[in-house]
Order: sequence, then C-alpha cells, then structure tokens
Amino acid sequence: MKFHPVTTACATALMLALAANGAQAAYPERAITLVVPTAAGGGNDVLARVVGQKVGELLGQTIIVVNKPGAQGAIASDYVARQPADGYTLMLGYIGTHGINPALQKLNYDPVKDFTPIGMVADSPTIMVVSTRIPVRDVAGLVQYSRDHPDTLSFASAGPGTAPAVAGELFNQATGARMLDVPYKGSAPALTDTLGGVTQVMFPSLFSVYPHLKSGLIKALAVAGSTRSAVLPDLPTLTEAGVTGVDVPQWYAIFAPAKADPAVVSTLNRALNQALTDPAVARKIGEQGAEVRTSTPAELGTFVESEAVRWKQLAASRKLAVR
Repeated sequence: MKFHPVTTACATALMLALAANGAQAAYPERAITLVVPTAAGGGNDVLARVVGQKVGELLGQTIIVVNKPGAQGAIASDYVARQPADGYTLMLGYIGTHGINPALQKLNYDPVKDFTPIGMVADSPTIMVVSTRIPVRDVAGLVQYSRDHPDTLSFASAGPGTAPAVAGELFNQATGARMLDVPYKGSAPALTDTLGGVTQVMFPSLFSVYPHLKSGLIKALAVAGSTRSAVLPDLPTLTEAGVTGVDVPQWYAIFAPAKADPAVVSTLNRALNQALTDPAVARKIGEQGAEVRTSTPAELGTFVESEAVRWKQLAASRKLAVR
C-alpha cells in the first residue's frame, strides 16, 4: 500500500502534537526534589517533609527532600536557580533566602528574577527565647542582665543574614545590649546549644521552637513582631515590652527555577493548596506553632517583590550587613 506524502506528513505532525500534549499532561512523570536551604531537623526541614509528603501523594509521585545548608541559604538558592525549569527541582524558600539575605549582601542569584513562585506555605512569628540557665523572667530583666553582665551574653543564629541573626542585631540596636552573635548552619544546631546553655538567647521561628516551649526546656519572652501569636496569646510583643523596631515575621513558600512552564506551575500550585487545606497537614503545621497560608503564584510573586524592597530599605536605614 502506498501512502500519499502529504497525508504521511500530516499524520506525523499530528502524532508529534499528540505526543507533546501527552508529555505535558503527564507531569510529573518522575520524582520531584524539594531543596531545603537549612540543616535537617529544623523547622524548615519539618515543614518541607510534612507538606512534601502530601503534595507527592496528590501528584502521584515521590517528593524527595534534600537539605543544602550553608551561606545563609545562598548555597541552596543558587543551586535551585541554576536547575532546569521543568518542575522537578523545587525549593522551600523563606524570609532569609528571598528577603533578608539578598538585601544584606551581593549574591549569585536574584530572589525575584531567578525564581518562579509556586505558592505560600505558612507563616510563623519570630520568638525571643532564653535558656533556662540564666535568671531572666521577662524582656526588661534580660536587658538589665545584659547591662549588669556586659559582654557575657550571646545569641544563637542560623547564620548571618538569617531572621534570627537580624532580629538579634535589631534587638541589640534597640536596647543597647551587646549580645554576641554566634552563627550556626541552621536553626536546629543553634537551638540545641541554646537549650544546653552554650548560648543564652535566640530568635527562632515559633515553628522551630514550639515543641521545646511546651516541654519547658526553654523560656519565651516575647514575639518579635507587630502582633501577638494566636498560639501563644499571653506572650507579649517586644513593642509591648518597650522594645521597638524588631519586627521579623517569618514566612515559607515554594519556588521553582525561573521560566517554569505555566501549566506545571498551575499543577504544583493546585496540589500545594490542596495539601495545605488537608486537616491532617494543617494540624501538623499548627502543632508546631505555624499557621497555614495559601496563595496563587502571582500573589506570592508580588509579596516577594515587596519583601525585597522592605528589607533593602531596612538594611540601609539600620546599617545591617553580613559580618
């Protein structure tokens, strides 16, 4: 049997088109990597695993969580920004990677231009906590202790350019305290040393520290934000305690490399928002002291742009920099 050349060409084009549509519709066809820019065991890591597991179930593929700590999240951010924008490498970004750190130093990535926003995940306030090994009951007591014992207090941070580091520096500026910043590769090791009394003060997210607060292993003094936490309604803000200018609310979101396919972005956003509205997922996040927050990709993009501007202005006015 002979085939007409035109008919054969048309048939070939049709098959290629169908194959292309089928490939697009099949996303995801394999496992997805979710990069976490902090060490395993911290609040970011826990959040990524809780959300990643449910999103993977909804997409019918495994989501593999990979920790790439270091350089205040810049190592992970730069890595993800350079990956193919095919939806198979994602990142759990947060206030440090897409807000504070880029405002304090020149990096190899741009938090706005080098990423495609997928969706918000959660909010968690920054909490000022102290080791139970120092005789301090409130913020005023800590300020007085720092004056009575100059240059003896230290605060643990997740590294220069992270929310805990910036909150500690802002507190020093606002109160005249001279606490030394002791940087770690993530909140988990920083919190471990604060619990053990190696460092005395820390400004972690409530998500990171909440289980330890419930056990009484560490004391919360205030919220480093403009409003009280619904989880700890009796805990005052630093403003209420007489310390102004320390407003560092923490947030978490999912990003892909820049120029990701809009269809893939839409698929990921739907799965993410569906996962976050699942009662079991919301409960697990809430039990850790965070609050679920959903968004469209566009809403997240607008928010990140505003954060970049806010932190650049704050860094300039308060002379903040990575030391």
